[in-house]
Amino acid sequence: MNNNTVSFQHIGFRYRPAYPWVLEDFSHTFEPGVHLVKGFSGCGKSTLLRLGAGYLLPSAGCVRVPPFGEAPDAAFQRAFLGFVFQQMNLLPLASLERNLELASSLAGVSGQELALRARKWLTLLGLEKLSQRLPGSLSGGQQQRASIARALVKEPQVLILDEPTSGLDDLNTEVISKAIRDYIGTSRVCIISTHDHRLEKIADEIIDFNRFLPMERHLETLV
Repeated sequence: MNNNTVSFQHIGFRYRPAYPWVLEDFSHTFEPGVHLVKGFSGCGKSTLLRLGAGYLLPSAGCVRVPPFGEAPDAAFQRAFLGFVFQQMNLLPLASLERNLELASSLAGVSGQELALRARKWLTLLGLEKLSQRLPGSLSGGQQQRASIARALVKEPQVLILDEPTSGLDDLNTEVISKAIRDYIGTSRVCIISTHDHRLEKIADEIIDFNRFLPMERHLETLV
């Protein structure tokens, strides 16, 4: 059975049994499109993304992902998932082009298609002239665009981004926004954790994550 949604079903998560719940009985289905998850820092947005990717396992409930409606596993992560961490995690000793080629090879792409995809996404994100540069020689904005290119080069069914435009100027944000919106279309799922209001114009859904959680005491007087 084919499935095009990312579904969280009664998810609970805490890091240790004696620790408080980070998420408790959270349910939501992310349909194809772009979804923004917004909320206070520390409210569990990044945890939610890692659960959706399968990098964390829920303490309760289940996550279901494309293409077969099963829990995310290593095969899903290799072939169907593009994930961008806040830390970006580009390989420091590989050129940008090589970073992208390695990502797509892990997804099962081979031969000439590796180079074609790498050039395509470097061009779309304005990095074609920097393809042979090492990540450490780039500006922060260039590294952020490169990390998104590396996620997109797999041409994944699910794209998950953690604060992808944090600290970027309007032009870089516009380049990234257009690449995401054009790629996702109406058949793929993109989940973005963000505080950036500039991304709202590409969103099909905006989720206020605070409404799923008890408000921390020190914030109550501010709302």
